[in-house]
Parts: sequence; C-alpha cells; structure tokens
Amino acid sequence: MRLILAEDNDLLRKSLSFFLTSKGFEVDQFENGKEALEAIKVKEYDIILTDINMPGISGMEMTQHVRTELNLDTPIIIFTSSNVEQTELDSFDIGANEFIPKPVSPAVLLVRMKKLLKQLN
Repeated sequence: MRLILAEDNDLLRKSLSFFLTSKGFEVDQFENGKEALEAIKVKEYDIILTDINMPGISGMEMTQHVRTELNLDTPIIIFTSSNVEQTELDSFDIGANEFIPKPVSPAVLLVRMKKLLKQLN
C-alpha cells in the first residue's frame, strides 16, 4: 500500500514514516503541501495523510484540490495541533475522511487508516 505523508514537522514526519514503513506501507513524505499535491497528480496513492498548517499549500487546500479539481476519492486523514472544533468540522466539509488531533498516536493512526482502507475493499 502506498501512502503520501505531508507534514512540515521533520521529527513527526520521519517518525510516522518509519513507523508506517515498519508496518508494510510504502511512504512518500513531503514537508509541504505544494510538493505533496504535485506527487498526487502523477502517482496513485491508497491513502493521504496531511497536516493542516504547512508552507505553500495547507492540508485543507490540498484536500479541497484533491476532491474538487482531481476528483479523487482517495481516503484523506488530516491531523493538526489546532483544537478548535470548527477546524475539524471544516476538514470534514471539504472532504477529509478522518481528523486526528496532535500529538498523533501512531497506533491510533494505523487503526484509522486500516478502517478507511477496509471500507474501500
């Protein structure tokens, strides 16, 4: 399974990537939304993981673009350090499948990813 991980926090991105790779996922990681979106345009991914606040293009903008411009139904999980309820509601409104507040628990992330991927099969 191939996934994209867009997260500007180096430590979190690298640790999640290491964890997910150890669980058998092929992880393409990016530190900003612009590069991640470019990759999504040319490669097929099974799931998209993105932070909201990133340089260039935010995770919200990337999600909206994936849904409206690219018309992809690839599962998207958004995570953020924002604990504002409206942010979570907005994430679902633009097409995110899941929302996970930071700090992200790798175990919880994995369970939610597997749930989303199982729904597709």
